[in-house]
Amino acid sequence: MEYTKLGNTGLDVSRLCLGCMGFGVAERWFHPWVIDEEHSRPVIKKALELGINFFDTANIYSMGTSEEILGRALKEFANRDEVVIATKVQQQMHKGPNGGGLSRKAILSEIDKSLKRLETDYVDLYIIHRWDYNTPIEETMEALHDVVKSGKARYIGASAMYAWQFQKALHVAEKNGWTKFVSMQNHLNLIYREEEREMLPLCKDEKIGVTPYSPLASGRLTRDWSEKTHRSETDKTQKSKYDATADADRLVVERVASIAEKHGVPRSHIALAWLLQKETVTAPIVGATKIPHLEDATAALSVKLTPEEVAYLEEPYIPHPVVGALSSQ
Repeated sequence: MEYTKLGNTGLDVSRLCLGCMGFGVAERWFHPWVIDEEHSRPVIKKALELGINFFDTANIYSMGTSEEILGRALKEFANRDEVVIATKVQQQMHKGPNGGGLSRKAILSEIDKSLKRLETDYVDLYIIHRWDYNTPIEETMEALHDVVKSGKARYIGASAMYAWQFQKALHVAEKNGWTKFVSMQNHLNLIYREEEREMLPLCKDEKIGVTPYSPLASGRLTRDWSEKTHRSETDKTQKSKYDATADADRLVVERVASIAEKHGVPRSHIALAWLLQKETVTAPIVGATKIPHLEDATAALSVKLTPEEVAYLEEPYIPHPVVGALSSQ
């Protein structure tokens, strides 16, 4: 395993982060493909054995059960001082007023609930899951600063927003002497590269660590175009992200297959190697639900793409509509 600093911090993280959205209770989440605790624990244990020390979850994943599963596993299998735990806040956790968002009330309430579920005194990275259009960013940034100063989080990060919003948050924090974001968790892979226009240059300039989610495009970059899986058939989120541009994306996927054949490696290695060669990328978030997924991801660290191969992979890409939470208020 390789390690690097998270952005402009002294925090050492593995070049791969285990995403824990796939761990939980299917009945408490809209993704029916999540795996339960019995099947999650071996994956978490294997990640540690492979040298992964960076784990990403969120309060909303299976309504808290992802945090619970991760917390129990790390408490048993890991040294807390060596692992880096990231969790998130913003999405709706209960019905009625103040059930979500980034108000001071929500943030200070949800951090305590996350810590209880994770069975830890602090998280290493506390991430705002999306932009909150209904709360002043000044209120959010001051509350996050207070979370850090209380010792409940070591650093703060952000996820999935426009670059102007991220810049505004950084400016507000700097102007008031509050804790600034050190990481950006954004949507980035070979068939969705819109972040290259504004967000990645901003992160490079501000020395922000980038931890892309969906590095394999929910598996679309790893298999033949006609091949179906349980997740591809049931995951409505990936359908909303990628179905509209499927014809254009197919050309990219075919080139991934071609380069993978040339290197004699699985296609996932090529998709991850493409991300890892980007200067701004700290650690792609790999949402593994099976041990072979983890082993494949780790092996991708040894794959080095030439500039010509990178250009060949990127050449068919066409502009895509901004998708997901970015596109709506």
